Amino acid sequence: MGLSYLNLDEATRRYMIEEIEIDASDLYLSPRLNEKGLAEYPSVLREAAQTHDDDWLAARIQERGLLKFKEQRRKPKGGYTLVDVPYTAHETMAEGEFNRFYIRGLCRHAIDSGIQELIVYRAKEVAHPRSASLALIGTRISPRALLDDLRAHSGETPALKMPGGPNSGLSVRLP
Repeated sequence: MGLSYLNLDEATRRYMIEEIEIDASDLYLSPRLNEKGLAEYPSVLREAAQTHDDDWLAARIQERGLLKFKEQRRKPKGGYTLVDVPYTAHETMAEGEFNRFYIRGLCRHAIDSGIQELIVYRAKEVAHPRSASLALIGTRISPRALLDDLRAHSGETPALKMPGGPNSGLSVRLP
């Protein structure tokens, strides 16, 4: 089950799509995407942002077979080995990327509405929350700073640590 997006409305969706378009020529494409996935993922992500959510995106990634079955992993003593892609990879990818664009869209919405800060909240319950994630809940963050950070760190951990990494279950909301 995906994240609960408290402010996923038409305005936020419109900004999400604009943010996807901003990244269009340099959209983060997971190394777990196969050739078909590399071709189809951008349009599936756009459709999810227009009218769906991360659960829908995860289902499309899985149903359409957009992920590789195997990936290389570095061995502790050197060299590489092939391992199975985790069976939850489609969910982790969908949650992470949909949430990043939701946050970017909500930042734009807040900025244009004159809202000075967003609040970090738990958007998905997790069995064993990380202490770093717990520490972020309730934090107030500048939408401009967060938007700039997410734009600058596509496909990598943002400097502001929001969202809180794969499976953190964190997002932001309006005050």
